[in-house]
Amino acid sequence: SDAEKKAMLLAMANGIDEESEQILVANNDDLFVAKQNGKEETFIDRLTLYKNRIRQMIEGIMQVADLPDPVGEVTAKWTLPNGLNISKVRAPLGVVAIIYEARPNVTADAAALAIKSGNAVILRGSREAINSNLSIFNAMKNALMKGGYDANVLQFLPEPDREVTAELLKQSDTVDVVIPRGGEGLKKFVLENSAIPVIASAGGNCHTYVEKTADLKMADNVLFNAKVSRPSVCNATEQLIVDRAIAAPFLTQSLDRLAKQGVKIIGCNETCRIYPMAELATEEDYYTEHLGLVLSVKIVSGYKEAIERINKYGTHHSDAIISTSTEAIEAFKAGVDSAVVYVNASTRFTDGFEFGFGAEMAISTQKLHARGPLGLRQLTSEKYVVVGEGQVRK
Repeated sequence: SDAEKKAMLLAMANGIDEESEQILVANNDDLFVAKQNGKEETFIDRLTLYKNRIRQMIEGIMQVADLPDPVGEVTAKWTLPNGLNISKVRAPLGVVAIIYEARPNVTADAAALAIKSGNAVILRGSREAINSNLSIFNAMKNALMKGGYDANVLQFLPEPDREVTAELLKQSDTVDVVIPRGGEGLKKFVLENSAIPVIASAGGNCHTYVEKTADLKMADNVLFNAKVSRPSVCNATEQLIVDRAIAAPFLTQSLDRLAKQGVKIIGCNETCRIYPMAELATEEDYYTEHLGLVLSVKIVSGYKEAIERINKYGTHHSDAIISTSTEAIEAFKAGVDSAVVYVNASTRFTDGFEFGFGAEMAISTQKLHARGPLGLRQLTSEKYVVVGEGQVRK
């Protein structure tokens, strides 16, 4: 029941709260190994837990607990001429396996969303976060057992070897869907090796396009937030596209502000002429999710070229236009083939918590079965319930 699921989630949140110091100790063990292995600062940021991030995990679980239960929701109903009543009803997917990289908070987010949506979950984190993930998992599972709930709905694969992941991907008889949450390499591995249906969550090579009619102060603020607020995450802007008509005044101001925050600017020949501190970008740079303080810049002739460019170089994650032109905005909304399209707002909002989902299982960059942040409803399917009074087909 919804009441039982809510109680389970509150128990899990309390378990994480009570074990927060032990979770931080485990996270420090992972951080020590990562630093010894020379991992980049952006990776360290994704791996790091501190008290505020643990508090955000707990708040996310509690928000999920308070959301409406999607299971049993009737999404459509109608009556046929023969009197049959047909309803479409939400139902759980079943057993969901999630394979994720680096960020330990995913352990809590995925568990909460799975339980609330009536699914069981198999958690498969990365080698680099093994101690953090296991500590969070144990806190949740022990809390469920202590409360007398069925803790078997949560499972964790502690073996870090890729062979174990490959074996998991063969279990089509017992696992209903697998969700890879990480970079393009993980997505490719899962898609090539899975016998299980996949909801793919890939990297975010996100664009912000400043169109010639844009409010340049707004554009500057949006770009700064999208690039600098947390550059290591998948919804950070990696690529800046600017209309030639306003390139000189906008780039001179905005790139200088970004550079003062440590952002490395790389760009096309025109960009380098306008902003001499920029380095010349390669073709590969425009395909790259930098996951750090690097921004690629390209100057274009107008919105049609910008849209074509985003669809060519992007990962269909999140892309934004800053503009006051209805024509350009409508063309951008219709033409950009991404999970989330923004108008006059930062790409950093592509997040389950920000969307009001409490948390997210991942950000789907494919079109089936769901697209964008995967919340409770996206972790259900629909079945038809047909009620009659003895009707037979003629």
